[in-house]
Amino acid sequence: MYNRIHSLNRLRAIHSLAQKNQAWLFVDSVFPLKLGIWDPRYYFGKLRQEHLLDTFSERISEVHTHGFNPISIEPHVKDGGIFVLFEYIPSQSKDILQDIQADLRSHFKSKGGVPSSTGIRRGNIWVVRGQPWREDMNRFASPLLRVSFDGPDPDEESLYQTFRPYGRIIDISAPAPLPSTAYRASTIAFSDIRSSVVARNVAHGHYIGQTRLRISFFPPIRVHLIRDWIAKHPRIFFPVIFFLLGTLTYTIFDPIRVLMVEGKILDWFDYRESRLYQWLRRNTVDRLTIKPLDAADVDAEAASQELHEAEVALRSYLHDIPMNIAFLYGPQGSGKSKMLSRLLRDKKCPVLIIDCTELVRTNSDTHLIRALSRQTGYWPVFTFLNSMSNLIDVASVGLIGQKASLSSSLLDQVNQILEVVGTALRSVSSACRKEVLHKHESAIRAEEEVLDTARIQERIRRGVWHDPRLGAIAGGGIIAELGLCNPAIETDVSSLPRARREHNDSLDLQAASALPIVEVMDAFAKWAAALVEGQTAHVVVLSHNRENLKPLAKALPTKPLTMIPLSDADNASALQFIKAQLHEEGVDIEFSHDERAIINYLGGRASDVTTLIYKVRAGQKPTDAVEDIIRQSVSELRKRAFGDDADDARSLPWTREQAWAVLRALARRDTVSYYETLMNACFKGEEAEMIAVDTQDGRPSMIRPGRPIYHYVSSGSLMVYPIFQANQDLATNTKLIESAEATVRACEQELQVLRMIGLDSVHWWSSATAPQIRAKYLTQRMANAQATLEKVEKQNKVLRKVLAESG
Repeated sequence: MYNRIHSLNRLRAIHSLAQKNQAWLFVDSVFPLKLGIWDPRYYFGKLRQEHLLDTFSERISEVHTHGFNPISIEPHVKDGGIFVLFEYIPSQSKDILQDIQADLRSHFKSKGGVPSSTGIRRGNIWVVRGQPWREDMNRFASPLLRVSFDGPDPDEESLYQTFRPYGRIIDISAPAPLPSTAYRASTIAFSDIRSSVVARNVAHGHYIGQTRLRISFFPPIRVHLIRDWIAKHPRIFFPVIFFLLGTLTYTIFDPIRVLMVEGKILDWFDYRESRLYQWLRRNTVDRLTIKPLDAADVDAEAASQELHEAEVALRSYLHDIPMNIAFLYGPQGSGKSKMLSRLLRDKKCPVLIIDCTELVRTNSDTHLIRALSRQTGYWPVFTFLNSMSNLIDVASVGLIGQKASLSSSLLDQVNQILEVVGTALRSVSSACRKEVLHKHESAIRAEEEVLDTARIQERIRRGVWHDPRLGAIAGGGIIAELGLCNPAIETDVSSLPRARREHNDSLDLQAASALPIVEVMDAFAKWAAALVEGQTAHVVVLSHNRENLKPLAKALPTKPLTMIPLSDADNASALQFIKAQLHEEGVDIEFSHDERAIINYLGGRASDVTTLIYKVRAGQKPTDAVEDIIRQSVSELRKRAFGDDADDARSLPWTREQAWAVLRALARRDTVSYYETLMNACFKGEEAEMIAVDTQDGRPSMIRPGRPIYHYVSSGSLMVYPIFQANQDLATNTKLIESAEATVRACEQELQVLRMIGLDSVHWWSSATAPQIRAKYLTQRMANAQATLEKVEKQNKVLRKVLAESG
């Protein structure tokens, strides 16, 4: 504690014989208040402490009211003030201390106010009513004071009158016991922290009646207040904090994600698209490398006239304004992907490809989101947050009794990604339109310049051209000097409007052809519909299953889809293509009649034809190559249609009996009726796959094998296994027996009902009644079912004999 004693010899000589009393003053706002341990203002006040104390000592020594004599000046920097111990001469007046306080305030006011470290002189001088407590603990100033009562509780009016002179009081709490003490206390809230500091240093130790006041600062924020408030109000805190986190995500991360998706579409981050890389490749690798001719690089399906028509239809769709979705469907290996890749490579426009096959093969929602984000360029993606959200939901159930609804379903996450991708596509679409418009305006300006040059040259040739700038040289008067004597210009007004009209007619088509293209599948039907309805992008859906058309049609109910079907090439085109490819590889071969017949088993499927070319080029005979393909197809068909074992068969979306019924029907004919197949006892209205369903007028019409070679597999190779055939026939006959026996039982029950209602009461002279007619029909139906039972039972005896002999 800093002590400074001022001795005034003249005053001591005058008042040496007089009796003196001592008291304390508190001067506030001299130094900055220290509001915390690391408050830097405290150290700034310490720098000017000596100067401020000297100035204050000099001015306070000029007051001599009632023999006022300062004895010591003690700075209390933590509370920003000064304690002054002084002595004075008592008298009969009761207001001596108030007079001294008033004179000191008046004197300092005349000198400009109480000096302070900030230069803002707003401090004041107060007579200490209690006992100063100059502590230096980490109890920092606050607008709240806790007043402990060492004695009986004073009333609220007495507290208010005691503390109101130091500043406006907001509230006074009722006395309450202090924890771990024998005292009771009230909390007084001031509107200003400066008022609470003055009250704390002036009134501490003051007596109200028999009660001594013990005053201390009460921290405005209690320890663990925030934690306790969160624990008591989780229904308020969690929604607010999650809303803020969501707002942060949409504000910061979504623009970044849109930018990253745009970069994915426009190949900003693909180094192979940079000019430097392409120039280096052209002048290094491409010069030193001779690309071999690979049969896989040549489109086997190019020989198909149907494929050419599909390519023309798809090219027309891509060059038109997007109004609907293009649905390109056909069997696997028919060349859909190659054709679309070739068109996109020639078109050179922004493309975004989403492979739903990869998404379906993922084994968890997290992997699906990662795969979709990787395909679309959606970054950053925080897949781990979904797991954390699930944990928070579990915790919130224990805290607030209900879920916080933070975890989002897979559909919500996919929709969020697609929404961001849609925003990026709209941005790319707008940029493409602006680029086309810029090229259009540049072309118009170039054409106008060409037309103007041609007109000027024509007028020069005719000798009627005059440059107005030549008049200033010739001195043709003030008009000529100003260069304003421009003669009338003959303009061919018909040419420019025609050029503009031609450009405007093609502008929309050019802009439409520059729009981005998106390849989507089933799960993105609604998103794809929104893209084409907003004319944001062309949407091309590739599928080998026509059933994927349903969600697209449902998502776009008011507009028809652009249907582009594909099928296999005909046998003549496939044979011609095989010869051409083998000739390019240096293999000249003439196929015999038997070889052509066995090659026709492939049916023009591009993948099978390409495999045959590889095998023949490797040295195999065409007959052996086709036999290899057939054997591989037999194994594939048995596994995919019937499964490896009973457990595998149960996981198939059809039964073995259904698959065998279709294969037997296709073994006898190239195509079978769709609705006739559904009437088979093995189906009972269900649909099986592993086939291709042809349509007519938008409805299913005929069923054919999924691959052309499956017809030969069904009719030949698969039937040469007697044990397998016998097993499948027995399983199918079991279904037929169950169906026939059910028919017989149903007819018997109905005949009994007819007999109960009077079937035997019909006379010979009367006509047949309704029960008689019904009974005749049921009898005939029961006879047919019985005949079927007998026929099938005979077949089963033969089949069981085959199985017994094989065992």
